[in-house]
Amino acid sequence: MRQEIIYAFISMAAAGVTSVIAKHGLRNVSGDAGLFVRTMFVALFVTLNLIVFGYAKELQRLTRTDVLFLAGSAVTTSISWIFYYKAIKTGNVSEVALIDKASIIITLLLSFLLLREPLTIKVMAGAVLILTGLFIISWK
Repeated sequence: MRQEIIYAFISMAAAGVTSVIAKHGLRNVSGDAGLFVRTMFVALFVTLNLIVFGYAKELQRLTRTDVLFLAGSAVTTSISWIFYYKAIKTGNVSEVALIDKASIIITLLLSFLLLREPLTIKVMAGAVLILTGLFIISWK
């Protein structure tokens, strides 16, 4: 199995656990306060990862354009997390997470249009199944 696939499965498993743990952590605070605490821990762990594995020296290779794109990603990530935490605070994690993960459809479209990644039958079939699942979940 390719390394990026292994990493993606690890990410998937951790993300799945994250939402359930977060829901428990939001019992006594707003989604915004909970997200703040979570983000502080994320910053700590990412910093430790950068130092422990020796990636900190790579920061000097960043260009202004790289930083601008990463800043844009930070803005969209912040918007996503703020509203995700608001949603899981009051809603069912099982429904919110499914809708949130349908963001892959936007990712697929942008990866084809902007990054010129290949559009395969397998990817299109997966996207159709994800959209179908999203409609089933959101149907009242």
